[in-house]
Amino acid sequence: MKTHFAAELVLLAALWGASFLFMRVAAPEFGAAALAFVRVALAAAFLLPWLAWHGGLTPLRQHWRRIAMLGVINSALPFVAFSYAALAITGGLSAVVNATAPLWGAIVAWVWLHERPQAERLAGLALGFAGVAWLMWDQAGFKAGALGTQNILAMLACLAATACYGVAANFTRRHLTGVPPLAIATGTQCAAAAVLALPAWWLWPAATPHAAAWWSTLALGALCTALAYVLFFRLIAQGGATKALTVTFLIPLFGMAWGALFLGEAVTPVMLWACLLILAGTGLAGGLLRWRTTPLPHK
Repeated sequence: MKTHFAAELVLLAALWGASFLFMRVAAPEFGAAALAFVRVALAAAFLLPWLAWHGGLTPLRQHWRRIAMLGVINSALPFVAFSYAALAITGGLSAVVNATAPLWGAIVAWVWLHERPQAERLAGLALGFAGVAWLMWDQAGFKAGALGTQNILAMLACLAATACYGVAANFTRRHLTGVPPLAIATGTQCAAAAVLALPAWWLWPAATPHAAAWWSTLALGALCTALAYVLFFRLIAQGGATKALTVTFLIPLFGMAWGALFLGEAVTPVMLWACLLILAGTGLAGGLLRWRTTPLPHK
């Protein structure tokens, strides 16, 4: 792996890991729907001029219906879900559950595209979701009563978000192959902003959010969404999708680190062990890790 590729990969993981930190700061003041809307609207405002500068508006117009549908699946719904989760659980915990996205991608490909996974990928699915189940059990017991219920609902929201990512990845493969990635990134943010505009207006907070919430939201839209998309597609172009997807292994580490460093969030042993299980399962299910078999010596 070349040095500049590795550096951009780490930067992307740091940005996406920081998104959970910024949501923790901004979600209590904006609410889930309003925060998700401002996030995608800011990202669209940054990406649209960039796309126009590169002459990419034509493919956006040609494929706008499918891109708009992808925007709902890949941005609007998961961003609302993660913002809702940020109201109850730590950013590090959300980042760990976020690592299940490739697991959902493998399941959706199996059900929808009839790509039956091999034995090692099935084992990866079982291992990854066992890690999630362990994490949810721990959170339900760690926070008793109503708090435990809130934690479980928040983690289910994270799982719903990652399931959306799994659907979105396969939808893109099936319907948007060959469309310039920057056009897809820009169009999805514009579509998500359009879909979330009315719910955000209806649920807009009565009290004006404080400056810290606004700065966090600005960073969320400009850095963790707009810039992160540009970086991600650069990585795909430079090293291919498989290498770019190794960012999945780094995001939980940064998510937990940023939360602990800036918000004093606890990182429990169960979180670390469950994270290892989820990442190992993700690697097997996504084909990034493989079992090594040693052939028997010939006699």
